[in-house]
Amino acid sequence: MVNRNDDFKLFFKASSKTCVSITTTNLSPKKPPWLKVSFPGGERYSWIKKSSANLKLSTVCEEANCPNIGECWNGGTATFMLMGDTCTRGCRFCSVKSAKNPGALDSEEPMKLAETVKNMNLKYVVLTTVDRDDLPDQGASHIARCIRCTQRASPDMLIEMLMPDFQGITELVQQIINARPAVLAHNLETVRSLTPVVRDSRAGYDQSLEVLHYLKQSCPEGYTKSSLMLGVGESRTETLQAMEDLRKVGVDFLTIGQYLQPSRKHLKVEKYVHPDEFDELAQLGDKMGFEYVASGPLVRSSYKAAEFYIERKIRGNA
Repeated sequence: MVNRNDDFKLFFKASSKTCVSITTTNLSPKKPPWLKVSFPGGERYSWIKKSSANLKLSTVCEEANCPNIGECWNGGTATFMLMGDTCTRGCRFCSVKSAKNPGALDSEEPMKLAETVKNMNLKYVVLTTVDRDDLPDQGASHIARCIRCTQRASPDMLIEMLMPDFQGITELVQQIINARPAVLAHNLETVRSLTPVVRDSRAGYDQSLEVLHYLKQSCPEGYTKSSLMLGVGESRTETLQAMEDLRKVGVDFLTIGQYLQPSRKHLKVEKYVHPDEFDELAQLGDKMGFEYVASGPLVRSSYKAAEFYIERKIRGNA
């Protein structure tokens, strides 16, 4: 059995002349059985994959290596990532590519997105984005155009917009609010003490809470949503405090899931949280007053069970 100590090195002889060194640095613990998922496939999965590739649209399902991609795509839901596949930030948990200057935005993306979503015949779609700190408005006007174009093409469809923090600049956040998506979302991601370790230095725990607070204050009749990932070293007390902090700023919907290490270059998993603990957090979230809490090892910020409930809630059927 290989010792998983960070400083341990395994040497083996590949040939009489070559010695190969494998370093086990930053390895996560072995995945438990409850995290095993089927390999994605199916007719609808293939169609969405081909359609998004042909139009050069990015899906967070692929870029973030989401374990639910097969389930969601075959169920007719997908999360599209706006402004390309390269982010200006380098959060240690995220598998999306990063660069200081990712390049020009695709001016045709709003139309491409609207066409694809309309052809999918969705009732609910999630849009998210990379961060573009290099742009004068950080991409806010482009995001707003994508929302409006998609709304015009599919007026009966509900849009959830998972947005960046825009460095806390409320004028940019307001542009997204003015586009009137059905759900305004921004992820807190982790607890206060781990934010400097887990997220890019331009992100901040209080900054994210302030954005969420502004969203609710500016659109009190609307719905707000956020997400936490577990398993990066947080304590239960810290997790509960983060949940309380989210409720204090008026967040309606919360998703809680297990962090999975995308590669050895990324933050390692400190703990695989048992499904029972996720269930307990969902119950505690209900008591805190969240409208809905989706909590489980494979739950992600864009999770079809949560989307199903939110859609029914907005349409008055929940």
